[in-house]
Formats: sequence, C-alpha cells, structure tokens
Amino acid sequence: MKKLWSLRACLPVALMATFLSVLVGCGGGTGGNSEANGKPGIPHKQFADAVHAVMMADRTVYAQHVVDRLKAQESVVKPDEYWHDEDGTIPLPAQMFRMGAELVSENEEAGFSYSLKSKWPLNEQNKANSDLEVAGLDYVTANPEENFYGEEELAGVNYYTAVYADVAVAGACSNCHNSHANRGDDYPEFKTGDVMGGVIIRIPMR
Repeated sequence: MKKLWSLRACLPVALMATFLSVLVGCGGGTGGNSEANGKPGIPHKQFADAVHAVMMADRTVYAQHVVDRLKAQESVVKPDEYWHDEDGTIPLPAQMFRMGAELVSENEEAGFSYSLKSKWPLNEQNKANSDLEVAGLDYVTANPEENFYGEEELAGVNYYTAVYADVAVAGACSNCHNSHANRGDDYPEFKTGDVMGGVIIRIPMR
C-alpha cells in the first residue's frame, strides 16, 4: 500500500513537469526575446506568468480536492510531513510543490527553475537567499494582488526573476503551519487566504 500511494502522489508532479517542458518547447525558448537571439520566443514576464498559473492551479486542486477532502472524510489515508516513513500517508501540498521544482531543475530542457520561499520559513531551505528574493517577498506580502519582477546576477549568470504571493489556498495549508513543531513564538497565525510566502520563478537571460 505504501508504494502504491507514493506512486499516485508523484504522478501529478511528473505530469506537471512534462507540461511545462512542452510549454517551453512551444515558445521557441525559455522566454527569450526574438531581438536577443533571432528566434521567436515568449517574453520573460509572459513565460513566468504562464508557468506560475499552471503551478498554482495544480497546487490548489491538490490542496482543496485531495488533502482537505481526505481530512473531511476522516480517511485512513492522510497527508503527513513524514509521508516517506509512514504507511497510508501522502505528501503535503508544499512537499508536492517542492518535488515538482526538483523535477524541473533536473530537466535540462526546461530552462528555468522555481521555488517556494517565505519570510517565516519553517524549514531553513525555504529562506530567501538573495537581495531580490528578500525584496520580492516583502513586496508581495504587502501587496498580495501584485507580482514582483526584477533582474539579478547569481554566480555570473543573469536571471529574470519573478515573485508571486503564496497564499493559504485551503485550511490544510494554514492549519499545518499554525501547528508545526518548528513554529516560534513570534510566528504569525495564518488563516485561509493569508500570504504565507512567495513562489519564485527564475529564468536565465541568454
């Protein structure tokens, strides 16, 4: 049973990665402007907005129609942070999102990367790592209806970076954060619809 549920949980991630790779191929490049490379391509902002829309649609469906539904039904199968080690468990929405990001980063044809970061990370790997990430998270937290766009240089490579508000799309999201063991005394009390972090999409500028 454990292997069966693990396989089912990973299928949406693989399908999402495949879809994004197809989108890149249809655009003639990873958001490259035709003026820069002489080939038709999707502008960086349009490309980032498009893949973000797919990411959020998949994550919202998983959170609302899988995770929340299982909890409401008091199912024997439940979402759990330690799903790798427990039978009858599936990944949390944020973990599904991270697995998708890992698959895309391993795909050399994807030409972009994405991550989930927060001003209040429960896991240190979700902490902002660049000045632009910090500025982006501050901006979308204060302006959740708007996105943040900028350019930065990391390890000698220029990137177009987009930051989008990451909101609690279901009760499972806010409840998990509010009851997490790593939550400090000054950690915010989240509710559905609150900004809990930001989705960061990074595209190398060629």
